[in-house]
Amino acid sequence: MKKRNTPGKKAKGQVLIVVALSLVVLIGAVGLAIDSGLGFIVRSKLNSAVDAASIAAARSVTQGVGEAAQRASAQAAARKFFAANFPTGYLGATPSFPDPTITFDAGKVTVDASATASVPVTLMRVLGFNFLNVSAAAQTIRKDLDLAFVMDTSGSMASVGPTVISSAKLFLTKFNKDLDRMALIHFSYGAVLDNTIRTSTRGFALNDTDAPTGSADGKGMNTHIGKYVFDGLTNSAEGMWNGRNQLNSIPLAQRSSLRVIVFFSDGTPNTLSSVFTFKKPADCTTPGSLITNDAATGTPAGLWLINMQSSTAAGKCYQGSDIVKNLDAAALPKWYNAHNLADQEFAIYPGTTLRPVTNDTSTNAKTWVNVNNASRNLLEAMAAKARSEGMYVFTLGLGTQLTTVNGPVAGDTGESILKCMANTTDAPARCATPTQPVGIYCHAANATELKPCFEKLASAILRISM
Repeated sequence: MKKRNTPGKKAKGQVLIVVALSLVVLIGAVGLAIDSGLGFIVRSKLNSAVDAASIAAARSVTQGVGEAAQRASAQAAARKFFAANFPTGYLGATPSFPDPTITFDAGKVTVDASATASVPVTLMRVLGFNFLNVSAAAQTIRKDLDLAFVMDTSGSMASVGPTVISSAKLFLTKFNKDLDRMALIHFSYGAVLDNTIRTSTRGFALNDTDAPTGSADGKGMNTHIGKYVFDGLTNSAEGMWNGRNQLNSIPLAQRSSLRVIVFFSDGTPNTLSSVFTFKKPADCTTPGSLITNDAATGTPAGLWLINMQSSTAAGKCYQGSDIVKNLDAAALPKWYNAHNLADQEFAIYPGTTLRPVTNDTSTNAKTWVNVNNASRNLLEAMAAKARSEGMYVFTLGLGTQLTTVNGPVAGDTGESILKCMANTTDAPARCATPTQPVGIYCHAANATELKPCFEKLASAILRISM
């Protein structure tokens, strides 16, 4: 008798095969979803690690002498930051991070970093996959930098002078002496240009060995800062004028894409430089600094040289505390003219709504008011002009005097002036200018806080350079 196939049994066998195949596909699909999610998490972590490594390399390229040492420093920092941001064994992944490529190009440094990671899969193994490979890449470009470093060396800082000097020297090390350009200025009665900025080649004179074309006396910035003597009053505008002038002395075609003035002071301006009118005009026809103070109606004195820290002007230009007796009753010029008699860039009077100014110098008291107000207005105006030309202004203030109200105008403080200069987000409404570069102001209440403040400004500058 002939055996016949049972249709039901055959169908059951086919269903089992289909179910088995479907389970493989289903497990593979579920595995794809799970393992892809895992791969996405690892890739996100890898991206963050590569970004951090690239930025760290760009910041650390300032360390070392010569391209080889700077490249090694950058790559070492990149490895350190990658390891810190992608821990060994993270979700079972095995990373590979080759040293980033560091390219130097006429003041611009490009960092190209990349990494891969093998992620062990789970359910996707049923489809024949054992690992999921993910990758990430990042490029950071550190723009070249032109910077004017303007330092107050007035007598009020004498007690903390060593800390000011060491903090300033540390600040300089945050920049690349071979790629960045820098000018160094210090001021009290007048302003001294210690190191001029290089107008064609790059780099700055950090030490004497760098200095043949970096300063008039062949000395580097560390040498100049190390010899600072803290003496005299506060001619802030003269320091600011020199800082802006240094950056603008570079021809347009040679200027860096990032231009910064870093301004450090512990007090409010109280000294004004210009050509003043004497009762006997022949007594003095050269510019000089007329000093007051910022705490009370003191006796004005002068004149001092505008390009020295505390040297009296020659001949009858210097009359000491008798200066007002020898000045014309309307001795203040209409325009700030200390560097060019024909300058009409910054008006001295009528001043501003907050600080009105006249040219009245008929008495000590009136001279005190007008010189004090004019010196403050002038500093803010110079900073605003620098920002309108695309410069960032970063300010650092030291001590509690900055937060103390002083001067002829009620409510006026040194801190508010420094915030106006930097155009900070919390600057007084009278000076806030959202269309201009926004800088940072850092207040060091005492000498201990000085180094952290300089670190903060350096980090902010390096951040915007990338």
